[in-house]
Amino acid sequence: MNKGVLLTILIVAFFLSMLYPCHADMEWTLKKEFEVEAAPRDMALSPDGQWMIALVKGEVLIYSTIDDKIIKRIPVDDAFDTMSFSAADNTILVANSSGKAIRLIHLEKVHNFSLAGLPPRGREDAPVTIAIFSDYQ
Repeated sequence: MNKGVLLTILIVAFFLSMLYPCHADMEWTLKKEFEVEAAPRDMALSPDGQWMIALVKGEVLIYSTIDDKIIKRIPVDDAFDTMSFSAADNTILVANSSGKAIRLIHLEKVHNFSLAGLPPRGREDAPVTIAIFSDYQ
């Protein structure tokens, strides 16, 4: 058999095999289950999985998925009924679809440190800024 005929047979066999779709199975695992105080109107998960954000009637609830508790309550009007989360700048967009209103709520992590028992260096009431360089190479 010459190479041209063999190549033609292989190409036809390849395209015929593409006609029959292959079905794959899917596996899933329950990671966590939250009990929320009210029926969620909308929800989102932060990209790192540390926050679960739920819009309920009258407030935005931010849950810590690590501690399994509400870490922040943000009051909003009862009419707000949809939201989305922008991971680029940790902003929640809350919208009132009937009232044509949108609110942008910026989230920022705040870390509290206890300096109790440590000797002071400089003024005790001096402001402190901590810079975190996460892209250092």
